[in-house]
Amino acid sequence: MNVIIAIVVIIVLTIGIVWLIDKFVPRKIKPVINILLWALIIFLGYMTYMSVYKEIQFNTLKEKRFAVVIDRLIDIRDAQLAYKDVNGTYTDSFDKLIKFVETGKVPITQRRDTLVLDEERTKAFGGVETMKTETLIDTLSYYSVKDSIFGGSDRYKNMMNVGVGKEGATFEMKAGKLDEFSVFEASVDKAVILDDQEKYLIEKEKQVVSVDGVNGPSLKVGSMDEVFTKGNWPKSYTNKE
Repeated sequence: MNVIIAIVVIIVLTIGIVWLIDKFVPRKIKPVINILLWALIIFLGYMTYMSVYKEIQFNTLKEKRFAVVIDRLIDIRDAQLAYKDVNGTYTDSFDKLIKFVETGKVPITQRRDTLVLDEERTKAFGGVETMKTETLIDTLSYYSVKDSIFGGSDRYKNMMNVGVGKEGATFEMKAGKLDEFSVFEASVDKAVILDDQEKYLIEKEKQVVSVDGVNGPSLKVGSMDEVFTKGNWPKSYTNKE
């Protein structure tokens, strides 16, 4: 924006100079000076147009690439949640996560309350039977992680790959404990996703703070600093949530 304002100011000043020349410069050299100044105005106008157009192109490409990355982060998140249901914790290994998706089955359970004899209270009341409520969890069946999350697709085999931007780039994945809670985080720097774009546009994007944008320098899902399993993107970027 500062560049655009500077160019506009220069254009206005140049037009002013043209007017002054028309008023005060000798007639013989006016045509040459006027041609040079109008050429400068046209050039600066073109630069202004291109600076705006480049941002429009960048934003269009950014949204397309972000959508691809977000879909993969959602796959990672869904696989991690299923992994935790079975193993009690998350994993920081894509190899383990992929193997789990291929072979893992998650139990479908049902909770029910039942009355059982409370032996301690029964003794305390001199043999008078006293009941208490216990919650039982019954396993009804199991579902395949691969079929449930990926619909039989084998895209899970490449879930570690960013898929756009820098060739061969992969997500960084962490897992651990926060107090007594399991946490995980998968992320990729925006500079990796937008690797072939103008550096100043990438830096500008990494500083975004907006309700309609992806805030911060990276795209990520989960967190190592809080118990959180969502992503840092707005809903407008995907229809999978």
